[in-house]
Amino acid sequence: MTVKIKVSGLQKSFGDQHVLKDIHFQIKQGERIGLVGSNGTGKTTIANILSGHVGADYGSIQTESNLKIGYLEQSIEYSINDFHHILTEDGNGDLFQMTSQLGLANIQNWHNEKIHHLSGGEKLKLALASVWKTAPDLLILDEPTNHLDLKGVNWLIEELKTFKGAVLIISHDRYFLDQSASTIFELENGELDVYQGNYSAYNKEKKRLSEAYLHQYEVQQKQTEKIESQITKFQNWSEKAHRESTKKDGFKEYYRVKAKKLDHQAKSKIKRLKKELEKHKLEKPQEEAINFQFVSGEKRGKRIFTAKNITKAFNGRMLFTNSNFYIQHGERIGLIGHNGCGKTTLLRMMLGMDQATAGTLWKSPSVKVAYLSQDVSDLKEEQTVREVLQLSDEQEIKKARTILANMGIKKERFHQKIETFSLGERTKIKLAAMMLNDYHVLILDEPTNHLDLPSREQLEDTLLKFAGSIIIVSHDVYFIEKLCDKLLIFEEGCIKRVETGIKASQQRQKQPIKEVEEELLRIENRIAVILGELAQLSPQDQKYAELDEEFLRLLKRKQTFAK
Repeated sequence: MTVKIKVSGLQKSFGDQHVLKDIHFQIKQGERIGLVGSNGTGKTTIANILSGHVGADYGSIQTESNLKIGYLEQSIEYSINDFHHILTEDGNGDLFQMTSQLGLANIQNWHNEKIHHLSGGEKLKLALASVWKTAPDLLILDEPTNHLDLKGVNWLIEELKTFKGAVLIISHDRYFLDQSASTIFELENGELDVYQGNYSAYNKEKKRLSEAYLHQYEVQQKQTEKIESQITKFQNWSEKAHRESTKKDGFKEYYRVKAKKLDHQAKSKIKRLKKELEKHKLEKPQEEAINFQFVSGEKRGKRIFTAKNITKAFNGRMLFTNSNFYIQHGERIGLIGHNGCGKTTLLRMMLGMDQATAGTLWKSPSVKVAYLSQDVSDLKEEQTVREVLQLSDEQEIKKARTILANMGIKKERFHQKIETFSLGERTKIKLAAMMLNDYHVLILDEPTNHLDLPSREQLEDTLLKFAGSIIIVSHDVYFIEKLCDKLLIFEEGCIKRVETGIKASQQRQKQPIKEVEEELLRIENRIAVILGELAQLSPQDQKYAELDEEFLRLLKRKQTFAK
């Protein structure tokens, strides 16, 4: 395969921080490379250097002649003029065709008001189509799925299969990397390692290597203890010889010479043992410091949100209408729907930041709600972390620094300005602000955007332990499937509550209508039989409890088929 780009000895520092130490890699024609690593390790820096946005301190970059690079940047905060330019530069209609495939209809007729109020997903789709239609030789995608709905993610996966150029993908989306990458570049401590296969294969190999290294380290520690014991023995032997030489009357000179000889032998052996230790020395394996812990306040009333016939129109466009649902304490609800359907708008309505056009959305007045927005650009770049968190109490400052340190942000950075932090680190700062207080409800709008893979997995485990209610908008399929056992689905201009997770919901949608109807008929017939039997029994009968349990199971099963 033709080498599109070859990087040798790449180095880049920002002040005292050495981000890239000595990077070597090449990208060949047709390769699909996923670039992974913790937040702040320099992934976007590599993308910016390759695309010419940033210069390297040292190293060389050799490219194929006339190499055309298409770069989708991580931030989607384009100006209105940028979008006007994108919409007006499409001479042959390629952009309109691509955006239509992504689920954006009639963008050629968008007016200024619509452009001013694009959702994050709509912005990303427009930017992605604009990059794609240039037909680059090397496509660099920095977090391309952060705001994409499932339709957009699947479109991108299919397009990458037929794309003839090379692709470098910076992503923390496990589902997307599994489907689209065949090689993984891992950036860690300023160095780059290459793994063959998709993300799951990389993750498996990474764990195998970590376990093997840990085993070698433990073996080395035992050997170290043995050698250190021998060193101590020789030292004691030498010291004893010196002590004995001062006690031998008449033969002191003889014993002094003997002690000196023994001392020389001991030092020689100690030197050899220490050299052996240094030769095979292994550094202690680093432990993941990431740790989230949200505190839930005391349990409140059972129902925390109730929607009755709510309708929301925006600039003459109907987002959803006549929708009814409820959310109870302790439930974990995922909001699912295409970009621009109104998911973030509904979250704003729940927070009292926006009002329904018609109908009522009731919120329990006693619940305390925390909100994580998908936008990290609302943090003022000229402020320090302390100023953003608005902390003055020394105990609170100490707690905040510990929380951030556990998430991989060193304590000495607490007084640095926000502009020095990556987007993933900014998300962690916003999460830290939430962890400093007690809440009954967490409303999270794309919480995994920009987070590195270990942070995503740790956040999942933490949220599973959270005792309060969680309402999540996310396009991370793995994240939603692991956390949410109930959904609010936006489809056909309505919000519907579904009593299953996303996987079961998708399977139900694929099931033929006839099969669904037959299953419903079987369930309803069995329910009718059970009710007839229960009417003839008293609650004290053992059979009554068994039938009642079966009835509840069937009722729950029936609810999964509800429209």
